[in-house]
Amino acid sequence: MCLPPCHAAQETPLLLPFVVAPAMAPGPPSGARLLVLLLLLLLCPPHPTQAHRFSAPNTTFNRLALAPGRGTLYVGAVNRLFQLSPVLQLEAVAVTGPVFDSPDCVPFRDPAECPQARLTDNANQLLLVSSRAQELVACGQVRQGVCEKRRLGDVAEVLYQAEDPGDGQFVAANALGVATVGLVVPTPGRDLLLVARGLAGKLSGGVPPLTVRQLAGPQPFSSEGLGRLVVGDFSDYNNSYVGAFADGHSAYFVFRRRGARAQAEYRSYVARVCLGDVNLYSYVEVPLACRGQGLVQAAFLAPGTLLGAFAAGPRGAQAALCAFPLAELDGSMEQARRLCYTAGGRGPSGTEEATVEYGVTSRCVTLPPDSPESYPCGDEHTPSPIAGRQPLEAEPLLQLGQPVSAVTALQADGHTIAFLGDTQGQLHKVFLNGSQGQVYHSQQVGPPGSAISPDLLVDSSGSHLYVLTAQQVDRVSVAACPQFPDCTSCLQARDPLCGWCTLQGRCTRKGQCGRASQPNQWLWSYEEDSHCLHVQSLLPAHHPRQEQGQVTLSVPRLPTLTMDEYFHCAFGDYDSLAHVEGPHVACVTPPQDQLPLNPPGTDHVTLPLALMFEDVAVAVTNFSFYDCSAVQALEVAAPCRACVSSFWRCHWCPQSSRCVHGEHCPEGERTIYSAQEVDVQVRGPGACPWVEGLAGPLLVPVGWESRLALRVWNLQHFRGLPASYHCWLELPGELQRLPASLEEMPGDAGLIYCQAQQFHPSMAQRELPVPIYVTRGEGQRLDNARTLHVTLYDCAVGHPDCSHCQAANGSLGCLWCSHGQPTCRYGPLCPPEAVELLCPTPSIDMIEPLTGPPEGGLALTILGSNLGRDFADVRDAVSVAGRPCSPNPSLYRTSARIVCVTSPAPDGTVGPIQVAIKSRPPGISTQHFTYQDPVLLSLNPQWGPQAGGTQLTIHGQHLQTGGNVSAFVGGQPCPIQEPVCPEAIVCHTAPQASPGEAVVRVVFGHAQRTLLTSPFRYTANPQLLGAEPSVSFRGGGRLIQVRGTGLNVVQQPLLSVWLETVAEVQAAGAQPWDLTPRRSCGASAAAPQACIQLEGGLLQCSTVCSANSSSLLLCWSPAVPDGAHPRRVFFTLDNVHVDFASANGGQDFVYQPNPRLAPLSREGPTRPYRLKPGNVLDVEGEGLNLGISKEEVRVYIGDSECLVKTLTLTHLYCEPPPRAPQPANSSSTLPQFVVQMGNVRLALGPVQYEAEPALSAFPVEAQVGLGVGAAVLTAAVLLLTLMYRHKSKQALRDYQKVLVQLENLEIGVGDQCRKEFTDLMTEMTDLSSDLEASGIPFLDYRTYAERVFFPGHGGCPLQPMLEGPGEESHRAPMRQGLTQLSNLLNSKLFLLTLIHTLEEQPSFSQRDRCHVASLLSLALHSKLEYLTDIMRTLLGDLATHYVHKNPKLMLRRTETMVEKLLTNWLSICLYAFLREVAGEPLYMLLRAIQYQVDKGPVDAVTGKAKRTLNNSRLLREDVEFRPLTLMVLVGPGASGAPGGSTAQRVPARVLDTDTITQVKEKVLDQVYKGTPFSQRPSVHALDLEWRSGLAGHLTLSDEDLTSVTQNHWKRLNTLQHYKVPDGATVGLIPQLHNGGAVSQSLAQSCPSRENIPMAEDGEEGGVRLWHLVKATEEPEGAKVRHGSLRERERERARAKAIPEIYLTRLLSMKGTLQKFVDDTFQAILSVNRPVPIAVKYLFDFLDELAEKHGIEDPETLHIWKTNSLLLRFWVNTLKNPQLIFDVRVSDNVDAILAVIAQTFIDSCTVSEHKVGRDSPVNKLLYAREIPRYKQMVERYYSDIRQSSPASYQEMNSALAELSGVRHSPGDTPLHSWGGRVGEGGLGLEAQAGAPPPRVLPPELRLCSALPGSSERALQTHPQVLRPGEAQGTTGGRGRPREPRGRPQEAPWGQEGRGLASLHSPHGGPGQPPLDPQANAEMEAELGDPGPVSTGLGPQAGCLPPPWQIISALEGDPVGQKTQLACRLQQIAALVENKVTDL
Repeated sequence: MCLPPCHAAQETPLLLPFVVAPAMAPGPPSGARLLVLLLLLLLCPPHPTQAHRFSAPNTTFNRLALAPGRGTLYVGAVNRLFQLSPVLQLEAVAVTGPVFDSPDCVPFRDPAECPQARLTDNANQLLLVSSRAQELVACGQVRQGVCEKRRLGDVAEVLYQAEDPGDGQFVAANALGVATVGLVVPTPGRDLLLVARGLAGKLSGGVPPLTVRQLAGPQPFSSEGLGRLVVGDFSDYNNSYVGAFADGHSAYFVFRRRGARAQAEYRSYVARVCLGDVNLYSYVEVPLACRGQGLVQAAFLAPGTLLGAFAAGPRGAQAALCAFPLAELDGSMEQARRLCYTAGGRGPSGTEEATVEYGVTSRCVTLPPDSPESYPCGDEHTPSPIAGRQPLEAEPLLQLGQPVSAVTALQADGHTIAFLGDTQGQLHKVFLNGSQGQVYHSQQVGPPGSAISPDLLVDSSGSHLYVLTAQQVDRVSVAACPQFPDCTSCLQARDPLCGWCTLQGRCTRKGQCGRASQPNQWLWSYEEDSHCLHVQSLLPAHHPRQEQGQVTLSVPRLPTLTMDEYFHCAFGDYDSLAHVEGPHVACVTPPQDQLPLNPPGTDHVTLPLALMFEDVAVAVTNFSFYDCSAVQALEVAAPCRACVSSFWRCHWCPQSSRCVHGEHCPEGERTIYSAQEVDVQVRGPGACPWVEGLAGPLLVPVGWESRLALRVWNLQHFRGLPASYHCWLELPGELQRLPASLEEMPGDAGLIYCQAQQFHPSMAQRELPVPIYVTRGEGQRLDNARTLHVTLYDCAVGHPDCSHCQAANGSLGCLWCSHGQPTCRYGPLCPPEAVELLCPTPSIDMIEPLTGPPEGGLALTILGSNLGRDFADVRDAVSVAGRPCSPNPSLYRTSARIVCVTSPAPDGTVGPIQVAIKSRPPGISTQHFTYQDPVLLSLNPQWGPQAGGTQLTIHGQHLQTGGNVSAFVGGQPCPIQEPVCPEAIVCHTAPQASPGEAVVRVVFGHAQRTLLTSPFRYTANPQLLGAEPSVSFRGGGRLIQVRGTGLNVVQQPLLSVWLETVAEVQAAGAQPWDLTPRRSCGASAAAPQACIQLEGGLLQCSTVCSANSSSLLLCWSPAVPDGAHPRRVFFTLDNVHVDFASANGGQDFVYQPNPRLAPLSREGPTRPYRLKPGNVLDVEGEGLNLGISKEEVRVYIGDSECLVKTLTLTHLYCEPPPRAPQPANSSSTLPQFVVQMGNVRLALGPVQYEAEPALSAFPVEAQVGLGVGAAVLTAAVLLLTLMYRHKSKQALRDYQKVLVQLENLEIGVGDQCRKEFTDLMTEMTDLSSDLEASGIPFLDYRTYAERVFFPGHGGCPLQPMLEGPGEESHRAPMRQGLTQLSNLLNSKLFLLTLIHTLEEQPSFSQRDRCHVASLLSLALHSKLEYLTDIMRTLLGDLATHYVHKNPKLMLRRTETMVEKLLTNWLSICLYAFLREVAGEPLYMLLRAIQYQVDKGPVDAVTGKAKRTLNNSRLLREDVEFRPLTLMVLVGPGASGAPGGSTAQRVPARVLDTDTITQVKEKVLDQVYKGTPFSQRPSVHALDLEWRSGLAGHLTLSDEDLTSVTQNHWKRLNTLQHYKVPDGATVGLIPQLHNGGAVSQSLAQSCPSRENIPMAEDGEEGGVRLWHLVKATEEPEGAKVRHGSLRERERERARAKAIPEIYLTRLLSMKGTLQKFVDDTFQAILSVNRPVPIAVKYLFDFLDELAEKHGIEDPETLHIWKTNSLLLRFWVNTLKNPQLIFDVRVSDNVDAILAVIAQTFIDSCTVSEHKVGRDSPVNKLLYAREIPRYKQMVERYYSDIRQSSPASYQEMNSALAELSGVRHSPGDTPLHSWGGRVGEGGLGLEAQAGAPPPRVLPPELRLCSALPGSSERALQTHPQVLRPGEAQGTTGGRGRPREPRGRPQEAPWGQEGRGLASLHSPHGGPGQPPLDPQANAEMEAELGDPGPVSTGLGPQAGCLPPPWQIISALEGDPVGQKTQLACRLQQIAALVENKVTDL
């Protein structure tokens, strides 16, 4: 990112405010791109600023790539791609997301194709540079990881992007946590892409872990035709890749995975492939092991070495670095390859050392010994992929304290440097020195805690490192040598790439130092005895600045120069030539004028002295130039002493007062020498003239004249030199000068006397120290030995009374003087007669406290004046109420305070305090002190939590005794809350270590009172276990129920919320926080403030909770002011603070906005709302149920309550009182409607009740002029009208009440539904994982077509017939006849005429029409275009027919052949849509229904269930049941046969009320859950055996000798009957009467027709069976026959009136299944995916028909489309899932599907869907959802109408594709049923070992179905059955109903069939009419009918050729119909006769 020129920061933030619309595909819209470019131009002016960091706000970085030649950097980020310059300047940016995507969808163009798509962030998963093509490969997370190519010069330019990528182009992992690595491999002529990735998502399960992909060509990124690592089972080999690397010959991939399929532990691996191997024949992998460490976390391929960072330490919290030499690695791989090529993978010892991995079929082989050399990169015949078993081990080079996430390395200057990035954002530089690694530098690069990305890159120059973290890119120097400014820091850094270049004077890499090879020129820190050049010594060490001299430097290891080079010395800025002799260097100092001035306050200047080479300092030290005169100036108080004792050699000249350097003072002046001199007597500070101190006086009274004297020494230096002396006093604000005289003393001493003087300081102070010094002559100051002071004192200051004055120090001479104003004065200043020797009487001003205990010991404080001069005066002078009081000396204050301890006295003693000082009258206080006895009476409360905080009230008498009252509970203090009242003390308990009792005591001074009778009991702290609800309106007041333990011990529990507020809220009345709230004695405790202001700006709002019991708290949510944001919600339980989330299992408390309600009256809130009695009030609003439930809302109308029935987000329904209530207050005339939601109270206006309209009387006037008959008629009409209106209103009210009741029921079972739904979703999740392995059990297309075309035939409508010997010769004539019929069917004119003729025959029933239409569909399946044309024509004829009658009835039923053809046509065209789109949600719905039904009891006799949607199937009894889990033995040992292997145990969920057959069905469902139903064993072929112990085996059955029979009722046996416990072991064994074995693979042929239905055993031998309930009531038919009409009405009403508890069961079932119903309807009615072209084609055709016939009514067109598609195809599919799935559909599931299908039917109608009290319960269930489903249907039709039309070419192409060969493995052509009809043969393949089956071709079955021949055909071929005539009874849906307990066995139960390959030799549409020549050709082709007739029978002679029939139809189609019917009958008879002969 560019920075402004003035910005010098090192970080480059991305400032672009990206505002881009959500992208539908990668790449930004053009508008967004222009915005990005514009912002780049505005923000990036050209300037050379370099950045070392790049970041982008709110962007997460993923990958990093570097273009080698360009040096450009590319950053892959979430939703962005950035292009950066080498210095991290932003050059370009591309927007890649977010996009609408879902990991569960393949890439799509239209978002409607993927309904679960959401706006998804696009994280970059792979970023690679193709240098040859100058392209950037970027692969994102979205769109299943597809890649795109962008131009290297500008990443915003997309070069390639797949518009509709196939699964072969899914490259990267679509989950962010799954790594994807890759390499761009240059090969001759093209670049290839090697990609390795882990397993991610169900759609990527087929993407191999390693693939070779093409980068160029028509399909970039496709792996088509290139190598891929074939994996048997992805779940066993989920590789986690760490890195991909390449050297000159091979590519290496480092990853982690399980060691082998049978091993559970993970291991580290490295794999190798040859770079030129596009087929991955050379794939070899070997394990890696860093000894003693964990798995590899990061890796890098350095030259000759593979570096790997491995996890180490406990839980992988550390890391270890290992190095694997590449030669050893390649050797290990070559050894594994050689063993697998030549030795079968076995080593010399015979153990397996190499194998072929990944579950493929290849194995290690034994090839010639030279095979590894002959095929260095493998070949087709060599085994692959090879995995070595022997790990390559290495010792750790170093250990790190944190995990490593990135590794790279660099070889420079002969050293290997590794760079490690850890997970905390630190970069570690490691010197790999032999077998050891040393971290020499660590730095924080990324933000703390942000891991460094594995993309750790070194630039092409090897000078910089690019470090990527999630937030930024950093450019870090590989060797930061320039950052070390001097040699010491350079060598101390221990950077192996850095050293100190001596003559260059900088830290450089070795190659940058020109003379590095010469000694002492380049200093390296790892050399022995390596240290920097330095000046070892200086001579002299310093020099006076006034003189110029020579300095000699000693510099060891000085480098040698050439002859023409030299060193020089630099004294600061002054240079002088250096003379070098070995290590010694001599230089001349600068003159004085070249030296800088001394710094202020110093006496010298220190300059750097550098030994220079050119302008480089080789060695540096400091050299000082001193100035002695400056030493004198710095020390004014003692200049001589400072001079001679300084660091420099300075001397003092006393006469001239100068400090000089040199030998002595000039001009013969006496000299005092420096203390450094030796052999000199006059030297040092002791020889200086100086003032020792004051000779007297030290204390000088203010205002009294005094003379000062000072003692001086060494004044002999001034003898003979006259001079004057002065004394100087530094008074505050002035400097006072006094003349002085010298008195010489013997020796060197003397006295200086100052002139006498009175001193009056400007500030009055008790004592004032004043500095003093002496001068000689004009300012020549004598040294002071120390700081000298004269102390001035003032007696009047600090002595306010007589006692204070007399207590002053006696040496001061202070007296109490009564002269004038009495005061304390200096004695001589007071007249003698005014001196007061005795002080006045003591004065007592205050005593505290006024009460004390009788025991005494109370500290009593007495304040006053004249209370003694010292403690001796008052020692025995104090008495309290006549009792002595002992003063405390430490607390005594002279004259002002006495603190004494009282003595014991009787209770009630009262008296004053008296202070009697000797010789003076006593002082008596006006206050009296009282002795009183405090008594403790009781506690409240008597218990509290051990955490403390309980507010404890101690009740008693005289508790306000003494001033120091303290309370204790046990050994812990109880801080008292002030004030202490006479009868109560309030304190707060402290925490206690453990629960238990503690005695309460109160201490009054030294007296103690204990409450022994009622100790305080500490209880365990309260625990909160749950709190609900967790949401409230901001107005608060919602009741929160808090569950826990020990809650009643809390005195005042609070529910509080901390709020972040704005200033307006803070100023709205919140009180500031008061840490110690004051209270007053006698006043009741104040309620806590609702909101208080805390420190830090937070607002705390609280409410007081009440303890309902020890386990329940009732709290009300606090109100939250508007504008405040909740930050923390918590409970305060005394000292226990619990967050709401902690008490509620992690769910925090949420505040919702207050609800808003609209006024009742639309005219305004003040206008009355007119309410009609009996109506339900509907109140509209917003957010009504966000923070409250229905039960908590209170609605009032006046003084009565309106019962709330339903509460939704936007509506509130309540049932008002039947009569008008009274107003709540007398001020209004009408009752107000008020809604109370917690604290939120909303008045919505007055309510006015309307009276019921009375029936108007028959008008008398009408009788005038009218007869009696007219009057009666008019009255009847009026009466009927009124009754109708009344009924209408009543029906409307009933309808509203029904809706309210339904909503109440749904809300009431909401919790149950949620629990059931959670369990169901868990089960469905497990099912989804099972389906990924086994797949949905779709029927193959052949079986699907059979069941759709021929419903109700229960098996094989085209059952093959086994031919006998010798029948082969009869097949040819029949083929020839069928060929003629096939040619006839190919004529459109013939076929249309045939259909119309057949439908006009009365004997051609509806069942025959459907049968023939299905046979036609089968015969013309290979010519779907032709069949579609026939269907279009017939539909047009049908529309013409119905337009003249009632067009809305068209397609309503299947009454014509074209309607059945339409059904079959849709089934053919929508089969792929069923499998790909709608199948999965429909199957999930089916499984969800089965799962829910099985969770509840099902009556095996009546078929009724507890869990159902069908009212008629509902079990209306409360049956107690218990779920059990049985352990089912599965496997070879399950039968219990001796010697069998161990069987596996599979858990199976059953109920204890299940019959044994029900248990077996559930066990089979769960054991064979991944197996299609047709391949499972029959439940009737197995017995259930209960096994207990080794020998306990019991076979269970529904009926046996143990069955209970009472009163002709026999109960079926259940698990409860056998007392089978939970967890019991059972096994399924073959039934003995079946031969002892069960075939696990059922016969693939159709079931035998000889099966006889089992006799219904409900009533056998007079014994009736029952299971859960007895069917005591008679059947409904019998009921109707008995009883009167009134009884029948009562029975009918009772049947309709279902109790609410049972309706609740239906609602619970409905709510649990709602998601799956919605998903199924959404899949059917959604256009998110492209609408099948057949649907669009059909709807367009219906639109054309409507337009052609002038039908403009949209309802009619809606009905046509609904009848043709939704009701004809989808309803049939919903009700009959066995048409598409290989499943068992039980009767209960069938009944539930019928309800759902009926709901779908109701959703497709255009009429309004209304329900009432008489509506069926099944319709009431989905009353609320049907309007939404109606909208889905209408939107579905609208979207199809608005989509682009389906052209004939597109439809024909699609039909041709369906007709043609789309062969999949395992497919069986459908027309193997009918053979190759057009070629005259059946074309059946003979099965091995059996005669070939003969199948009736469709043409023959068509003949058999024609009138006149169908009956005979059925007699001849019993396998050709009409609908409903199959063996067994037929259910209501045409499906064969089997005997009770026996499931239907599906035919053709073959597994693994894809879309069937349906084909026929006829490739074109129907043939047009032929001309005569063509007729002749056709005769020649078909042959003369003579031989045919001979073979077919006597009636064959009238059979004309097909062309004659066609020509006759062309000539007179109408006239030939009768003849045609005859001929068709003849054809059928001939063929039938032939079949009969065969």
